[in-house]
Amino acid sequence: MDYILDGLRQALELLLGGDPATFSAVWTTVMVSLEAVAATLVLGTPAGFALGYGDFPGKRTIRMVVETFLAFPTVVIGLVVYAFISRRGPLGELGLLFTVPGMAVGLTILGLPIVIALTAQAVENLDPRLRPTLLTLGAGPSQVFFATLGEARFGLLLAATAAFGRIFSEIGISMMLGGNIKWSTRTITTAIALETGKGEFATGIALGIVLMIIAFAVNMAASAFRRRSAA
Repeated sequence: MDYILDGLRQALELLLGGDPATFSAVWTTVMVSLEAVAATLVLGTPAGFALGYGDFPGKRTIRMVVETFLAFPTVVIGLVVYAFISRRGPLGELGLLFTVPGMAVGLTILGLPIVIALTAQAVENLDPRLRPTLLTLGAGPSQVFFATLGEARFGLLLAATAAFGRIFSEIGISMMLGGNIKWSTRTITTAIALETGKGEFATGIALGIVLMIIAFAVNMAASAFRRRSAA
């Protein structure tokens, strides 16, 4: 017990003292997570809308594929992206390997099925009278799109929150594509794994505390937005 309490005490000292290495990992994590979540929403929201709103051949197959990717091994995603962006890969000339944008690519692929699946479900759960009502009022395709997403905003919020949680806490993809380079691509999760393995328990606890605080803050903000929108 003394070992854990001592680790907590040292962790608080690192956080309150503004340890540069600790906050470098925090900043990198926040940046790569925001980039990946933004890309995931931009790509996944229209795809999820099309999957939930449309009726076309192969819809069930596509839905099954998307849901399968929800449980896809993250190490395989990292491996595939690594093969593409490494020097010998087709995208090697872009120099994405061991960079924050390179990590964001892999994390975007990780979060994309979550946003697509949850957005499609949110659209499908809407009142079936919404579509004919909008069309009767003369709404165009873009108006139907935005009006439908507006009605499904709580589902979209859930999709964004779930994708953020998955991306923010990921370690395998970040390790493989970022290389865990100090002051550059080291994230909170990769730093926790490294420092704990080195016996630096206090640093691991400090980063774990930050990880939980940020995750809690994001969920609190999402809950506040949901309550305000429902009022």
